Amino acid sequence: MNRNAIHHDTKAWKAQVWISFGVAACLAAIGLAWLPGQDLDRAFMFMGYGFCLSAAFMVAKYVRDNQGQRVDTPMWGAVVWGGFALAMALTGWGLWRMEINPTYKAFLGVAWMFLISSVFTLAKTLRDAHEARIAQIRAEARHHGHEQ
Repeated sequence: MNRNAIHHDTKAWKAQVWISFGVAACLAAIGLAWLPGQDLDRAFMFMGYGFCLSAAFMVAKYVRDNQGQRVDTPMWGAVVWGGFALAMALTGWGLWRMEINPTYKAFLGVAWMFLISSVFTLAKTLRDAHEARIAQIRAEARHHGHEQ
């Protein structure tokens, strides 16, 4: 195996990742759009899902940025991980305490977990594509430098 080979995801993988994210987002949106209960509960759940979505992207970026060596401060790490934990905990608490049909709660819970897991996969796929583009540009620059 060539260690210098540039890894590119297949079109099928990219399609699967985007389709999964789209399906998860649609299922979550449908569940929230028809969410029974009080207006304040519905508003809380919309905010919770949005907070979780944003926090999951932040965690994915933080982990990837710091995988080889720490580039972020410990305080930023606490903010990122704390925000994610808070988003997940508050959204879970809001869903658990809502007085709605348990089947509806299960639907919202599964849609929420599907959304969060698809965010991590999407973030990784986007970052992999970005890193592959950078590696390709560097390889072409080295190649053109040797030709001259």
